[in-house]
Amino acid sequence: MDLIYLDYNCFQRSFDDRSQIRIQLESLACEEIFSRAEKRKIKLVWSFMHEDENILCPFVERKKEVARLAFLCQIRLGPDNEIHRRAKAFQKKAGLSSKDAVHLACAGSAKCSYFITCDDELIKRSGKLDLTLRVMNPIDYLRGPN
Repeated sequence: MDLIYLDYNCFQRSFDDRSQIRIQLESLACEEIFSRAEKRKIKLVWSFMHEDENILCPFVERKKEVARLAFLCQIRLGPDNEIHRRAKAFQKKAGLSSKDAVHLACAGSAKCSYFITCDDELIKRSGKLDLTLRVMNPIDYLRGPN
């Protein structure tokens, strides 16, 4: 069973402007991933970084929906020194933002197979890191192994 860490943008994708085909497809892909989690075909991870980002979300409707989706996550992750250390190293080596670095460090700490994001720049920068997990777009994840 795949263990997946979703970037926070995957939890919010269904609220984005669907006039763009790419956003429509990513939104559908994220919905399918949540459906698989609900059916226990995959496992999702929820971290303290997700929680922080959701608390800071200014849109009540989005915040409530993300909180609902968080219940599909079977694994919960709190902060620790190793996550902090790895996140700092990721920032330095790949030029990641602090949030992106923490999310990736959390995914590694949870021993996830996949880190799924709608952020092309994060996917590109993660290629500079020595990761044991695959970083990809939700559409690519659903397409299956290459």
